[in-house]
Amino acid sequence: MNALPTPEVNLDNCDREPIHIPGHIQPHGVLFAFDRNDRLTFRSVNANEMLGDAIPAPGETLAAHHFPGFDGFHELMAEVREAAEGDVIPHAMQFSSANGTFDVIAHRTPDGVMCEFENALHAVPVPPNFSFTSHRSTERLKRQQDIQGLLTVAVDEVRRMTGFDRVMAYRFRHDDSGEVVAESVDAALDPFIGRRYPASDIPVQARRLYIINTLRLIADVKSVPIPVEAAPHAGGPLDMSHGVLRSVSPVHIEYLTNMGVGASMSVSIVIGGKLWGMLACHHMQPRRPAYTVRMACDVLAQILASNLQGALSREHAGRADTAASLRASVVEQVLHADDVILALSSEAPTLCEVFGAHGVVVADGARLEVSGGLPQATAATLIQWLNEQQHAPGRLIHMNTLDGLPPTLLQQMDVWCGLLALPFGAESQSWLLLLRKEQLETVLWGGKPEKNYTTGPLGPRLTPRGSFDLWKEIVSGKAVPWDALDLDNAQKLLDKLSRADAAHMAEINRARNQLMAMLGHDLRDPLQSISNTATLLEKRGGDDRISQRLMSSSTRMQRLVSQVMDMSRMHSGSLTFQMREVDLAALFEQLIAETRAAHPGMEIMPRLPQHLFANVDADRMAQVLSNLLSNASHHGTAGEPVLVQLGEKNGIVTMEVSNSGAPIPDEMVPTLFQPFKRMTTQSPTNRNGLGLGLYIAHKVIAGHGGELSYTYADPYVVFSASFPARRTP
Repeated sequence: MNALPTPEVNLDNCDREPIHIPGHIQPHGVLFAFDRNDRLTFRSVNANEMLGDAIPAPGETLAAHHFPGFDGFHELMAEVREAAEGDVIPHAMQFSSANGTFDVIAHRTPDGVMCEFENALHAVPVPPNFSFTSHRSTERLKRQQDIQGLLTVAVDEVRRMTGFDRVMAYRFRHDDSGEVVAESVDAALDPFIGRRYPASDIPVQARRLYIINTLRLIADVKSVPIPVEAAPHAGGPLDMSHGVLRSVSPVHIEYLTNMGVGASMSVSIVIGGKLWGMLACHHMQPRRPAYTVRMACDVLAQILASNLQGALSREHAGRADTAASLRASVVEQVLHADDVILALSSEAPTLCEVFGAHGVVVADGARLEVSGGLPQATAATLIQWLNEQQHAPGRLIHMNTLDGLPPTLLQQMDVWCGLLALPFGAESQSWLLLLRKEQLETVLWGGKPEKNYTTGPLGPRLTPRGSFDLWKEIVSGKAVPWDALDLDNAQKLLDKLSRADAAHMAEINRARNQLMAMLGHDLRDPLQSISNTATLLEKRGGDDRISQRLMSSSTRMQRLVSQVMDMSRMHSGSLTFQMREVDLAALFEQLIAETRAAHPGMEIMPRLPQHLFANVDADRMAQVLSNLLSNASHHGTAGEPVLVQLGEKNGIVTMEVSNSGAPIPDEMVPTLFQPFKRMTTQSPTNRNGLGLGLYIAHKVIAGHGGELSYTYADPYVVFSASFPARRTP
């Protein structure tokens, strides 16, 4: 009978290494495996040396004369055989015999029973009063309420119970990478607290074993493994998944050797059937805590897992409650605020706290409020890109990498890799953006990353420094993803925000309609009376300056009233068009003549065809030209002419109004055709304007099936309109 061969393992294939069937055990014990008929199928080659000759040979059936001096052994085996199918919970007893004291651990396997004899020789003795010590450790753990407190107590107590030089609480993250979040360590050693490791440090098959066999001991990193031999009738390699003596991957051994570790132990923290974390123990010399002590650590880890699950549930509920309070506050702010953008930006600190964000952007059109350090220009470019994607209001957008962004925006975003975007707005596309930085920007490095460790044949990768470098490479350009609770809370916030904004706009619309009714009914008649009085005063030879001032003021007020009422009709969808055949050339000549008479100092250069007939609303089209001429007069260079051009080609009417002047600032261009623009207050010649002229002109041209646009052709500011001369019904 030969020992089972072990394939060569390296960093390229360690993730496929069959670590559950290593074919070897650690040398401080003996392994036996029996089939369902009690025939010995596997045995470690050191069995006779450690237990003597009164043991079954491979292929031999277990008999009463085997294992003399181990009183109660056969009863233990019978107890294991009678366990339910699939019950892999170990049965253990301690025996003292002529060959020494052994802890015997046996468990059911699909093929029969596996039994391991762990030699108590060289094991760390069980401390006196250990049962009281372990009970006290359990009680200390139960008194902790938060996650960090639980893990801190756990590492302290496991180190107290086992005597290891270092005990770390290792928590797995969203991508299965890990972080040392608590540590109890000898003062002479470098701390590892805060260090990050890639998921590949613990391959998938190792994670599976950590779940089904929650405690793993490597008593002596430098020990030589003992081969396991198979009987002729053995059906295949022995599965040691639930064994306590199973040998260890050579890759892991090299990792520990490079760190100068002489012994290690890991205890799994399993929550909901998933490996949540581990308690990892290191000792600089060989060390083997007694089996009883190790089982006490395993029990402690199970209590820890249960308490962690409760703490996680409380944390989850707390986050949900905080998010609910935030939603209530946001709704209150939006419903009652005069300025929704400022109201939302005032909640930036709470938004960052609730969602684990590092920055907040609130946007409406070209208006931005940025918190957290993202450059204003970058925020504007990001909003522009989001608007170009034409996402539907009410649907979240989230990402944790910059993949898919255009190159120019990609460069600007720098370390801002996480985006959670909430599009809302009853009348215009508005945004609430939550941003996260790259993970490398947020990690707190607690150890000494510059320390060099000894490396073995497989290179520097198998060191804490090498693992951290690999982790940095993997997470570069990535933020921590938004988890399910983040997305759920964000969707609820978006729903509430959208409804609150809609209610806010509905209230504004009701107030606006009331204002329109007041303007139309209560102001027009008095304004007309003022205008008539001015005319009468002028006819009777009164002061021309007074009458002209009255006439000018009343005309301007009537124009403003008309503009506001038109805007109201456009918002409500009640603006109508009376389409008929019109000679636009004649209409424009008349309007230009009237404008020249009203503004003698304004020079207008028309380039009009003799005739141009189109099916339009003459009054509305006159409104467009009047508003564009007024805009050119107020914002153009004084003394420079205004050019008016009209033409038609292939059934499309084109008109342009150009004035000499500086280009409109880029940040204002997106809002040119919106009402109540901030830029209108910057013109010294139009301080009383409401910014409605271009808005109304844009809507009128759109109502004719066309488009109004702005361009700059140095030195001219050009507004161009195009629309079909005949619209198809």
